[in-house]
Amino acid sequence: MPVSWLEMTAIPFNTLLLLERVQLSWFPGWVNENDLGLALRANPVVEWFLRHKCQELCDWLDSVMAQAMDVLLDAHAVRQAEIRVLQSLDDLITYVHDPAIYDALEFLKWDSSELTSLVDFSGKTVIDVGSGTGRLALVAAQAAIAVFAVEPVGNLRYYLKEKASKHGMTNIYPVDGLITDLPFPDGFADLTMGGHVFGDEPDAELSELVRVTKPGGMIVLCPGNDDVDNIRHGFLMAQGFAWERFVEPPDDRVRKYWKTI
Repeated sequence: MPVSWLEMTAIPFNTLLLLERVQLSWFPGWVNENDLGLALRANPVVEWFLRHKCQELCDWLDSVMAQAMDVLLDAHAVRQAEIRVLQSLDDLITYVHDPAIYDALEFLKWDSSELTSLVDFSGKTVIDVGSGTGRLALVAAQAAIAVFAVEPVGNLRYYLKEKASKHGMTNIYPVDGLITDLPFPDGFADLTMGGHVFGDEPDAELSELVRVTKPGGMIVLCPGNDDVDNIRHGFLMAQGFAWERFVEPPDDRVRKYWKTI
């Protein structure tokens, strides 16, 4: 579901030049092709960037551009198309434009005891997958030996590093990576965790989470799902995860999951 964290009428279309390769790879099926084609015709530098930053998009972009070739390049219509594309990418644009906007969102202000009640971080080596602005990482770092904050967006890694420094935390290490491709050897962490990150490719994601976690260690997903018995919930139940509900501000009920490996 699209979010509305930024007012996109003030954001230039070339903000797309700040996106990471993995984010661009998500465009097919996400971004309206008619709007994107019109916007790219008026912004050839952005088209060039998409093609060279993420070359597997080239065939798809050929199709997108072909659909837009006969559309009149009216300045007002172009800008409206640009805004609609930006709006569809609101979360990605927020991460690269101003992560502090995301960091201040109400839903991140849930009670930290929902996490610390599941695991004692003392003396632990921790991997936080999809770390974002560090909601989980900063909680763990209060007691852990080291927290490796895996985040594919470079601007978020920089933001988290600066935030950790302001909190006097020297044991948080932001690193590039994906939930399906974690840059650690087998059995590296005592605890592997993530929030709002699991479920697009559950088999591959769980396999990677298990791989990097020590035998006897834990995997924690907090939050791991909305409060619904959906495919994600069924998958985690079949894999032996325990779960509980908790409240995510302002008043949403979500679920957390955990399992000892």
